[in-house]
Amino acid sequence: MRFARRRRDPVEVNLTPLIDVVFLLLIFFMVSTTFETRQALELELPESVAGVDLELSPVTLVVTEQGRYRLGERELSAAELSGALGAEAEQARMHGLVLEADARAMHADVVRALDQAGTLGIRQVRIATREPQATSTQAETP
Repeated sequence: MRFARRRRDPVEVNLTPLIDVVFLLLIFFMVSTTFETRQALELELPESVAGVDLELSPVTLVVTEQGRYRLGERELSAAELSGALGAEAEQARMHGLVLEADARAMHADVVRALDQAGTLGIRQVRIATREPQATSTQAETP
């Protein structure tokens, strides 16, 4: 007995679903990958409503209104900051650095101090703030 052979259609590979999956993966990796680290400081100095009291750090760097720095009891210029902070770097790496900047200090002076801390490998830097003063224009709640 002779059976009739069915004619087979040629095998095709449909690439449309594959292309869709590749585009979805591409979009996923584009969205989830960080291409550039953020270098900006998003801070409001020196007042903070949500500030938390922390234990005193053994290394405290003060930035004055005149652009001078004070580390411990020593007053430093911008040129002396690197050497003095380098001497305290090991202690600051272990316990952190507290940066106390005057409200009228120039932003460049604060960034210079943060940059020196980063250069020395000090990763835990806290910026000291104070609670805002209550003003008479705020409504009192009964």
